[in-house]
Amino acid sequence: MIDLFANKLEFTRLGRQMHEQITELYPICRSITGNGVRQTLDIIGKVIPLTHHEIPTGTRVFDWTVPKEWSITDAWVENSCGERIIDFRNSNLHVLNYSAPVDKTVGLAELKEHLHSLPAHPDWIPYRTSYYKETWGFCLSHNQLEALPEDDYRVVINSSLSDGFLSYGEHLIPGESDEEILFSCHICHPSLCNDNLSGIALTTQIARLLKGQKLRYSYRFLFIPGTIGSITWLARNEAQAQRIKHGLVVVCVGDKGPFTYKKSRQDDAVIDRAVQHVLRHERDNFELIEFYPYGYDERQYCSPGFNLPVGSLSRSSHGCYPEYHTSADNLELVEPRYLAESLEIYLQVIDLLENDAVYINQNPMCEPQLGKRGLYRSVGATAHQAFDEMSLLWVLNLTDGEHTLLDIAERSGTPFKKIKAAANALVEAELLKHG
Repeated sequence: MIDLFANKLEFTRLGRQMHEQITELYPICRSITGNGVRQTLDIIGKVIPLTHHEIPTGTRVFDWTVPKEWSITDAWVENSCGERIIDFRNSNLHVLNYSAPVDKTVGLAELKEHLHSLPAHPDWIPYRTSYYKETWGFCLSHNQLEALPEDDYRVVINSSLSDGFLSYGEHLIPGESDEEILFSCHICHPSLCNDNLSGIALTTQIARLLKGQKLRYSYRFLFIPGTIGSITWLARNEAQAQRIKHGLVVVCVGDKGPFTYKKSRQDDAVIDRAVQHVLRHERDNFELIEFYPYGYDERQYCSPGFNLPVGSLSRSSHGCYPEYHTSADNLELVEPRYLAESLEIYLQVIDLLENDAVYINQNPMCEPQLGKRGLYRSVGATAHQAFDEMSLLWVLNLTDGEHTLLDIAERSGTPFKKIKAAANALVEAELLKHG
């Protein structure tokens, strides 16, 4: 079985690596379609091989339709002196994402009908979209909005909405089984680091680290536009989706917030138990959220027709940190050390899923004598052992063919890694075998 911690991974270095990828992706103007998505997939593809999918505009995907492709080259608002007072080149958040093309002169009152700001955070630019209602708009700080004088303003958005494609990327690592573990992240936000780019960087890093490992499960990695991307993938892979036995939506994993786990619709799926177990034993403070049908793409994977065991593991949660969907979600909000911590937690969840199994006690009539097998001597050398006497006894008592190692870890209140190590030692001593 896989042991991702055997080689003492350098999480500090990996955290810096992920932050460097976020830095490279940060300037790109992304949306649910368009060249920004393709450019993002190309950058991911430099780290892991990706299969690119292009789904034509107008394609029916359940109750939805793949929208027109959006492209943008420039946008600005200028005053009567010809000065650009709002400029897409300074921040791609300045444009209402998916804005229709426009070039006209308007007064202040009409301009304000198309402006978006954040009174609660007057120095930040909000991120706003208009995917399925054709309009145009700009976003700016509330302080700038309040300071706009009466004037004639020229508004220009050099964009297009035309028949094209929805793009997404996919990477599959085959394992011994065709049962799959899914990692899904959205790639549709522009310059937002925690909500979007941190998930991309972490998902890419996990895929890179799993390459070449001997894996029990197959691993599927999806880099998709939010909502319409997961709906499109599910519509095109309805039968394939049933192979997903565990899944996580990866988002908001780069800030300093406490870890947050949103459970799957199934409520007590193995992935729900696995994540909770790791967090309980590795973190002093974390938040557990019951499933609700809003948020990220977990709500599509958990829709009643699929009801897949997919949760969402983040740090700060959806919409619950001040910088969410604003210009303050920048390169300073995400830090390499927080990305590294998130990676370590994710890898511990993977390690648990890979190693959880049913074992059969080969000497079930009372406790076997462990001393003559050298196991008590091993326990005595605690500085070099990953298990203790109670871990051995719990494993021996509950390996009756009906309990998995996770069951034993939960019932005993012992970290899974100790139970796993004890089971491995008992297998070597020929006291256990796989069920």
